[in-house]
Amino acid sequence: MLIVAMLAILVTIELALIRALLGPSAYDRLLAANLFGTKTVLLIALGGHALSWGGFLDVALLYAMVNFVSTIAVMRFFEYSARGQAQ
Repeated sequence: MLIVAMLAILVTIELALIRALLGPSAYDRLLAANLFGTKTVLLIALGGHALSWGGFLDVALLYAMVNFVSTIAVMRFFEYSARGQAQ
């Protein structure tokens, strides 16, 4: 069951990468990158559980925090760059 879940997550990661490369706008690309990070956290957690390594959960949580902070930073960058163009 874990292997099937990990394969499903890998498929969604591949779809997110395609969306990030072909997205029509920057916000679509940002959303796809955030989805990629979220699915990577799930993949790390499932892999750690499948291998019975508890330390992988700490790595997954750290990666989730980095993903969240980087998404907020890029959103702020887009917000301030859009304000500069409008003025």
